[in-house]
Amino acid sequence: MPASRSSSIDHYENFPVASWLCPPKLRPPIAAIYHFARTADDIADEGDASAEERLTDLAAYRADLLAVVQGHAHSARWAQVFEPLASQIKAFKLPLQPLDDLLSAFEQDVAKTRAKAAYADRAELLNYCRRSANPVGRLLLHLYGVSSREALAESDAICTALQLINFWQDLSVDIPRGRYYLPLAECAAHGIRMTDPGRQFPELRQNEKTTRLIAACAADARTMMLSGAPLVHRIPGRGGWELRAVVQGGLRILDKISAIGYATLSQRPTVGKSDAPVILWRMLRM
Repeated sequence: MPASRSSSIDHYENFPVASWLCPPKLRPPIAAIYHFARTADDIADEGDASAEERLTDLAAYRADLLAVVQGHAHSARWAQVFEPLASQIKAFKLPLQPLDDLLSAFEQDVAKTRAKAAYADRAELLNYCRRSANPVGRLLLHLYGVSSREALAESDAICTALQLINFWQDLSVDIPRGRYYLPLAECAAHGIRMTDPGRQFPELRQNEKTTRLIAACAADARTMMLSGAPLVHRIPGRGGWELRAVVQGGLRILDKISAIGYATLSQRPTVGKSDAPVILWRMLRM
């Protein structure tokens, strides 16, 4: 979920950006899920470990997850993650699949970066989002006791849109780090032929073709976000208002991307305190 990098629950981009609206009884499980995801993300992304070391650590992390889900002892290495997670899994009957899907996505990031590989097309990128973003929304729906087919589809749309928005916002950051999220088929459709992603992506510059490409990607993310927005009326109480803030925060980032002429290959637009009145006004009108 696009959000500022802070020490609060919004540090991991796919978590709510308005956690103060979260019902108090749900804060412990949400915090446990957050720390699980944040730590796994750091294993995959931070420091100077090799790709092989990262994948080995993620496999060990998954083994600890399976252990706590099965009621067995976990290793001491990530006790600060798995002790609270184990209690919340028990208290709220958290499902394993979404947590495991998150690990699968982190592993894919490591493998793609190691291979200097890009996503072939939109379908492959959406499959990644299904595992990197959608699990968070599904876990939150589980906590709120919402399980209808319509709600799940809308949650997936919002979470995938937020992940895509994060990608298009962060191109100037991700590409130098070897993360190539612009799908090759979309690049080709806009006259940008990629035969060697590891060499060509770092050479991308803002021009008419790349601007049209990023604009099209941003428009797709906006359409997807709006398709999921009715979910705000299915989540009860404060949770619905939190989701309003999440949706409008994502849409506001798209506004910022548009305002700089889609030039995110060279700059990263952000949402700050000055945007709060606009976001609040839009929340009230949903």
